[in-house]
Amino acid sequence: MRRDPVVTEELKQELLELALAAARQAGELLRDGRPADLAVAAVKTSPIDVVTEMDLAAEKLITGFLAERRPADGLLGEEGASTAGTTGVRWVIDPLDGTVNYLYGLPSWGVSIAAEYHGEAVVGVVEAPMRGETYHAVAGGGAWIGDRRLACRAPAPLDQALVATGFGYLQSRRAHQAEVAARIIPRVRDIRRGGSAAVDLCDVAAGRLDGYYERGLNPWDLAAGDLIAREAGALTGGRPGQRASGELVLAASPSVFASLQPLLEEAGAWHDGDAAL
Repeated sequence: MRRDPVVTEELKQELLELALAAARQAGELLRDGRPADLAVAAVKTSPIDVVTEMDLAAEKLITGFLAERRPADGLLGEEGASTAGTTGVRWVIDPLDGTVNYLYGLPSWGVSIAAEYHGEAVVGVVEAPMRGETYHAVAGGGAWIGDRRLACRAPAPLDQALVATGFGYLQSRRAHQAEVAARIIPRVRDIRRGGSAAVDLCDVAAGRLDGYYERGLNPWDLAAGDLIAREAGALTGGRPGQRASGELVLAASPSVFASLQPLLEEAGAWHDGDAAL
């Protein structure tokens, strides 16, 4: 029977130190180098799904930093970096998660860097410069903000849960996501929309949210935050029995996860509306 190689603690520590350094440098670039006349450099899935020159500059900084130190690793970045690699390590990079917030001068954005080993996330770092916070986790080693260990919120009934979500940039998807939110909000304490999946996942880890769900995320949106949330004691997944994916991401304290997941399934949070069925 084939067995994947086991990642060593030494390798995890090396990857963590590199991710922390790269995220810190990119965060400083984004925070201190933001031009006053920042404008959209390109659009992606729709005219409101934007890329700025700073997204591109931050990804170039991160990929260059990592390639110089570990040139044989794989890379997957939101703004186009894609290298297979030969070491079993792949870096999954979102250089600026929360671009629209950043464009408008809102503080909820971050740099997300995860390191996978043979397909499993082993290190996750999210740098949130406007908060002055760095979240990190190593598989099996807990989740941390600086030197303080993180823990998700204590068990709570769903009607006392504060839940975050996000909305895609395709109009048909957004309309159905609004319908899902309308079905969820009467069942929970309240809903928040922060605008950065990576930061929302870290807020679940830090006990600032009871849960978070969203459809349509990409690997770079969730790789680091998903690990950080799990290492803080949260449950993460998608549809019942499935892992978190672009179809649906759910992260929550265990009791809220158990109550919220079937509601999201019933509400069809995993698809884009009747036309998708």
